[in-house]
Amino acid sequence: MVSGLDEVDVIIVGAGLAGLVAARDLTRAGKRVVVLEARDRVGGRTLNQDIGDGKVVEAGGQWIGPTQDRLAALAAELGVATFPTHGDGEHLIEFGGARRRYTGSIPKLAPHGLADFAQAAFRLDRMARKVPPGAPWEARRAEAWDGMTFRTWMRRNLRTRPGRALMEGVVEAVWAAEPEDLSLLGVLFYIASAGGIEPLISTEGGAQQDRFVGGSQTLALRLSEQLDVRLGSPVGSVTWGGDGVEVEGIRAAHAVLAITPTLAGRIRYAPALPGLRDQLTQRTAQGAVIKCHAVYDEPFWRADGLTGQAGSDEGPAKVIFDNSPPDGSPGVLLAFLEGGMARRLGIWPDADRRAAVLGTLTRLFGPRAAQPQAFYEQKWADKEWTRGCYGCYLPPGGWTAFGRALRPPIGPLHWAGAEYADRWSGYMDGAVRSGESAAAAIVRA
Repeated sequence: MVSGLDEVDVIIVGAGLAGLVAARDLTRAGKRVVVLEARDRVGGRTLNQDIGDGKVVEAGGQWIGPTQDRLAALAAELGVATFPTHGDGEHLIEFGGARRRYTGSIPKLAPHGLADFAQAAFRLDRMARKVPPGAPWEARRAEAWDGMTFRTWMRRNLRTRPGRALMEGVVEAVWAAEPEDLSLLGVLFYIASAGGIEPLISTEGGAQQDRFVGGSQTLALRLSEQLDVRLGSPVGSVTWGGDGVEVEGIRAAHAVLAITPTLAGRIRYAPALPGLRDQLTQRTAQGAVIKCHAVYDEPFWRADGLTGQAGSDEGPAKVIFDNSPPDGSPGVLLAFLEGGMARRLGIWPDADRRAAVLGTLTRLFGPRAAQPQAFYEQKWADKEWTRGCYGCYLPPGGWTAFGRALRPPIGPLHWAGAEYADRWSGYMDGAVRSGESAAAAIVRA
């Protein structure tokens, strides 16, 4: 280690929820902590988009649901209130060229297709209960489940086109990926970490139930107020050893890398990390999502008895929500481009992509949807210090071969982020849990 450097107890790399929560807990424990953030803002994959008159929509992660109790506790501590996702009225589904209204969490399609989807979801829940979220590779059938893609499992276990289409929509909405990208074991791990497939896909009673007043980034903004956060400070290299860590001219006893495994793998370490850890980060992929908001003078769909929640098998926007502010003004429709659709349309000119998204909204909600007063989009895969959303996933074979290297610290280096959680992995609640765990490990050390 080089003498004459700034010295603290702990260096945090990344000012998302995981890094800021770790910094908060360590500061409370009497540690001197500095947080280094490459962006010019805090919040990581949460980001408020200003839509005028002091109101915002969420360009990144936004929802909180039942059992996400660590995120709820954080919001309560910071005085950030929640409000329900708008759900009064009927939902819309566009399937096979037909547009239908329905209520409940599952669209009213052909009964044989719904039954097919239901039996597949039941099987997945049953298998997921056999996967320990903290160690998926220890499941009795881990090798077999990790050796096939989820697409392969779907072909073998879903017998109808509507059933397969519904399950494919679930994969795109939850992982921002395609079924062929994921191993079956990875899917089961995610389901296990959320407590079932229903919490993942539901609005009321599920992960999409509520939003944060003032936008989800408010949590990070308030957390950072009492911390030493240094923005515009990208970390390109980390030197570590038995006597501590050096990061960008700062020396500490420990460091928490609160960034995705993908980004952690792009840092140069001296000495190099163990091969298994590096091989893991070579295989972590992040989902592809473009989050689009169309802003209108009012939520006109509500007068038609619609919730604003809609799905389409044609797309390109396949999942849609009413994302209006708490008072309902202005009206905002949130349209997701996810997985393969985000990859394809992500290289289109902006005007063409906007026209395609508005085309979906117009088919579903009528001609008023074609003329928003403003349109915003966030292409997360294009962002240098993010490179994709919502979370990371491993390809077939990844969990059983490399999963053991995901969470354990390496010397003075600790890891945090939504992907490191074994409960609500990939969600804001998982990020909070991972930050708390990393801080607790350092305090114990």
